[in-house]
Amino acid sequence: MISRETLSISGPHGLEVDIPFFEIDGSEDGPHLTVLAGVHGAEYSSIAAAKKFVREIDVTLVRGRITVVPIVNILGFWARTAFIVPADGKNLNRSFPGDSSGTFSEVLADRVFKKFIEDSDFLVDMHAGDIPESLTPFTVFEESIVEDKSLALAKAYGIKDIVRQKMSGMVVTGSTTAAAAAIGIPAVTVESGHNGILDPRAVEIHCLGITNLARSVGVLSGTPWPERPHQLYDGWDWLRSDREGWWSPLCETGAEVHAGQVVGTMSDLWGDVYAQVTAPNDGTILFQTSSPAVSAGGILVGLAIR
Repeated sequence: MISRETLSISGPHGLEVDIPFFEIDGSEDGPHLTVLAGVHGAEYSSIAAAKKFVREIDVTLVRGRITVVPIVNILGFWARTAFIVPADGKNLNRSFPGDSSGTFSEVLADRVFKKFIEDSDFLVDMHAGDIPESLTPFTVFEESIVEDKSLALAKAYGIKDIVRQKMSGMVVTGSTTAAAAAIGIPAVTVESGHNGILDPRAVEIHCLGITNLARSVGVLSGTPWPERPHQLYDGWDWLRSDREGWWSPLCETGAEVHAGQVVGTMSDLWGDVYAQVTAPNDGTILFQTSSPAVSAGGILVGLAIR
């Protein structure tokens, strides 16, 4: 049975939102898989994929429970805002496990964590490359006590590039999957899509991946496909701008680069180059900023380390 439900959240200053979600209950006992999308509200391919997965699922094949939340950051969705929650300007995926007495993003993270994440057996957080983000598909999992199970989830999704995020030198904190892994729940973040575009191919990659993952953990009957070839990367280098300026990338997204290679330049608004941005290690550019306008400290390149 598929039920449509709503999580109502009251935040600071009287702000209230309703988050729609689906509960898919099988006729037999089994694991609980939670699927999130729209943590960043303008990553439309992941949102569309979550809804498509629900509409196409054969409920008679479900063993256990699947919770699907297509749009977690509902305020960001309606505002068509990249990365942040408009109520407080914070990145929701840097706010988990949340704070019930914090700002709106922290309250939202707290409620989502308690309602959807902490009683799950497995967590998948689907993303799709936000408005200024050129991206090739990849999957991320955190170093943790359940990292072997998280890696198995990543392999089951079927995307070639997989990044293990180390605890030491972690480039991202406060994510859904890091919070889940910290309490022993295997979890992956999966990226397919780019630039806030609704891309049918990116949607299909997500739908095929989540279906196979569900089969692999036993919440959906059916035989998973054989393990596909993959490239496992041992961490990230996120290259950032020292100051605001005009970013000019010199490499294609998905390109393999070597340590010391110039991957882009920063210039002032007169057009004078003030910095050459080089790769600190050998790696693959899995995402990069596609917008020329970059603020101080802004991300330029996400380099997966080989």
